[in-house]
Amino acid sequence: MALDYQRVIDWLDDRIVNRPGRVVAVFLVVTAVLAVGATQVSTESGTESFAEDVPEQVALDAVNREFEPPFGSGTATTQLIHTGENVLSKRGLTRMLTVQERLASRREELRIVGATGPANVVATTLNPNATTPEQQLRAVERASPARIDAAVRAAARDNPSFRNLLSEDFNPESARASASVTVVEHAVPELADDAEAAGTNPLTPIQREMQSVAASVGGDVRVFGAGIVDAEFGSVIGDTLLVVVPAATVLIVLFLVVAYRDLADLLLGVVALLMAIVWTFGFMGFASVPFNQILITVPPLLLAVGIDFGIHAVNRYREERVQGFGVADSMRTATDQLLVAFFVVTTTSVIGFASNLTSALVPIRDFGVVASVGIVFTALIFGVFLPAAKVLLDYGRERYPIPTFSQTPLGSEESALGRALTGGVAVARRAPLAFLLLTAVFTAGATGYATGVDTSFSQEQFLPPEETPDYLRALPEPFRPSEYTVTRDINFLEDNFETGEDEEVVVYVEGPMTSDTALEAIHRAGADPPDTFVTEDGRASDRSIVTVVRSLAATDPEFARLVARNDRDGNGIPDDDLASIYEAVFESEYEALARQYLTEDRRSARVVYSVEADAPDAAVTADARRVADRYRYEATATGNIVVFQAVSDLIFESAVVSLAVALVGTAVFLVVVYWVLVGRPSLGVVNVVPIVVTVAALAATMRAVGISLNAFTATVLAITIGLGIDYSVHVVHRFTDELSEAAESPRTGERGGDRSAERSESAERGEQADQRETLVALSRTITGTGGALTGSMLTTVFGIGVLVLAVFPAIGQFGLLTALSVVYSYLASILVLPSVLVVWARLSGVESGAGARGESSDASAPNASDDAAPGDVE
Repeated sequence: MALDYQRVIDWLDDRIVNRPGRVVAVFLVVTAVLAVGATQVSTESGTESFAEDVPEQVALDAVNREFEPPFGSGTATTQLIHTGENVLSKRGLTRMLTVQERLASRREELRIVGATGPANVVATTLNPNATTPEQQLRAVERASPARIDAAVRAAARDNPSFRNLLSEDFNPESARASASVTVVEHAVPELADDAEAAGTNPLTPIQREMQSVAASVGGDVRVFGAGIVDAEFGSVIGDTLLVVVPAATVLIVLFLVVAYRDLADLLLGVVALLMAIVWTFGFMGFASVPFNQILITVPPLLLAVGIDFGIHAVNRYREERVQGFGVADSMRTATDQLLVAFFVVTTTSVIGFASNLTSALVPIRDFGVVASVGIVFTALIFGVFLPAAKVLLDYGRERYPIPTFSQTPLGSEESALGRALTGGVAVARRAPLAFLLLTAVFTAGATGYATGVDTSFSQEQFLPPEETPDYLRALPEPFRPSEYTVTRDINFLEDNFETGEDEEVVVYVEGPMTSDTALEAIHRAGADPPDTFVTEDGRASDRSIVTVVRSLAATDPEFARLVARNDRDGNGIPDDDLASIYEAVFESEYEALARQYLTEDRRSARVVYSVEADAPDAAVTADARRVADRYRYEATATGNIVVFQAVSDLIFESAVVSLAVALVGTAVFLVVVYWVLVGRPSLGVVNVVPIVVTVAALAATMRAVGISLNAFTATVLAITIGLGIDYSVHVVHRFTDELSEAAESPRTGERGGDRSAERSESAERGEQADQRETLVALSRTITGTGGALTGSMLTTVFGIGVLVLAVFPAIGQFGLLTALSVVYSYLASILVLPSVLVVWARLSGVESGAGARGESSDASAPNASDDAAPGDVE
């Protein structure tokens, strides 16, 4: 049973048509208020927010908090990367020590505690009394090249850490290496307190200043560290917005020129677009939602969707105007039809975007909230403000000499575009069932193929490329991106040094570590190691409080006797009186090392396992969790590999769940809406068919072109439903209106001859007439709204497609996939949906005279056919 919703539409029509000035004033006041909130938006960058609340990250945070790092509590480090010459030559060593000397002269400002690098080791080998950078520089300058080469060979022989600070091409015999790393230690106690809580990194200004110092020395000495990484995480957001938003605006304006062909209407559309952006950012500011990398996609998204709404509104209004109707009557007709369509489209879009709230990842949930709110704001602005402003504008044209260039709609039945859009109708006229069967086979095949899409999550996805593309470097200021170094330096370190950073996992153990079996449990967990773990003597290669106990026992006879007295099975692992064992360790020279693996309250332990460098992250994570399960106490596998893999798994889960929620939620909503509005719930299912085809095609495309599900693209499938359903909703809603108008036209037919034959012939003619009504309604729908659909498709594709210009590639992939989803949705609505509607009309009885609004014809009424008017069919 249809609901009388017209009273609500009439109320809005009355305000839009009769009180447009008040409507515009209210919207402008709200814009001014929300503009204040837009100035309060903060920025959040990096990968940390994606791992927030993930159990593995919680465990890693506990490890970082409870166990002292190698450089001590409240410290941080900077790496000086030296390349471009033989870094072990006299000249190379002198250059690096000169940099350190200049840094040391500003020790307090840069909070430098000390530095360790190959140049320092060689200098102290030459002169053991040289303890400051100035003394070490003097020692190297006074030494001959031969003495320096000898010192290099001695350092490589006697100091195990020396090789780790040199590139893999280090040759001790010739005393040559192409690169070195010097680690500078800083005292930054607030790093884990106020500064981090405020979202800033105190290392950023320090490391930026160190870059200036290194540049003053000359040569290729680069500064790398967390401060530089965080700075580039943040600047890449601003640089991307500076490129993407103006590019989207220019492209959209160009398409608006084509779509509107009128300067005043163009300016009106641009104002509405700016309002949508201001409202959305204002909401973010007042709601304290930080702006992260994923939210870079929202402004182009709103611009594209907003212009979609705008083209539909203006085009529908112009369709009435060209028929000679006045401003008020034309706008009332347009809003009567479009406000319902906008409501349906907006709600389905919100369902698609809000489905991301099911994600366990905070930034994806934030995206779902902001995109949903932004779409609602956009619908209000283009569904109410724009029509009211258009009414004001056109009334103004009648009073004032406002230039008018063109007021014709985009498509018409006589236009080339209108004729080109009827291909799907032609197929629906001839073989709709066969075409739908082929479509079903294609969809099933694409779905099966798409199950092989990869999932990934890494820090590099949030960073700019190693080399900034030429087209970005060629941009004028202020649009030219900054010079980025982090990706280049990360790749250089990974390619040239055995950093070991990504070659280990951690098991965080929580329990009474003074229990007699605590150390034995750690020892037993390393037995029979998984395939991805590095092995030593048949056991996992690990570092823990057990290795510290063994190291101390090997060098301290008294402690060795203490261990022996408490070792019941003679395997070198104490089983009794562990409190005394720990007390002795923490009072020894191994105290600093022990604090890296055992907390002071003896309630937590950290065990580090080495893993194969070439092992897949998924396999490493699975093996790490398997080893953690061997512990008697609560144990959690963590570390960068495990955390990133856990986030990757959540990304896949998020994509699947949000897609399911969006699809089911949209289908249920459309079934209810079409039951309430037109008494035909089955039309809701009809709406969903093209979007199912679109999602399958898009997911298959992802696999075909090698794009994985990542932190950015995980939202695309649900977004496809939110954006793509727009096209099918506009087509179906217009179709119901056209079919209703066709059904209201009286039928005429001839009478005479045999009564039963007459009834049969009349029924056949009635079916032919009904089928003709369906096809005529389809043709009018596609040619009428198809022009607006084509215009909105092009603006959406290019408006969102400009994201391929983003400074970092993951956003570009998002833009490409979203643009493809819009193209697929448009094609499915133009080509597939007509056949679906024809089959629906047959199955639902519309082609038996029922009409679009569910009225049933009484076939059993007496003399029903006798009452037919003549001339039923020509």
